[in-house]
Amino acid sequence: MNEPDRIRRALEEAETVAVVGCSPDSSRASHAITRYLQSQGYRVVPVNPHHGEILGERCYASVSEIPAGVRVDIVDVFRRPEHVAAIAEEVIARGVPFVFLQLGVVDPASARRLEQNGIGLAMDRCILVEHERMGIPPKSRNAAGKDPVPSMSRQGTS
Repeated sequence: MNEPDRIRRALEEAETVAVVGCSPDSSRASHAITRYLQSQGYRVVPVNPHHGEILGERCYASVSEIPAGVRVDIVDVFRRPEHVAAIAEEVIARGVPFVFLQLGVVDPASARRLEQNGIGLAMDRCILVEHERMGIPPKSRNAAGKDPVPSMSRQGTS
């Protein structure tokens, strides 16, 4: 857990990030970070049962409802810790190789379960902060022309 080399490899190799708890509200961290990931060339799959589309992408009610033909390399979780166990089970069933539990999302039991199933994990870590800190270059696939997104801190945009 929280192994810098494994985090770097996941961010460099990933093409698609499913964002669980993605919000259509631009003042929410999950929205800003999703926009940032899009600006960096990742395909983003929003997961929120209350919306059909967020940031121009079809939204799914859960990780398990994302079609099998949609590649998911990282699941980024913006949900309270009591929801993580169910998400972890969906991640394990789908075989997603890496999970980010965002800042403040801590669930040691689910972390153990994910790691026991060979799934890499960054817990209580922000995917945007790690991406910037590690200097991961944008993916060329679709990064060009996207609006820049401000950096995030624990309190929101900075």
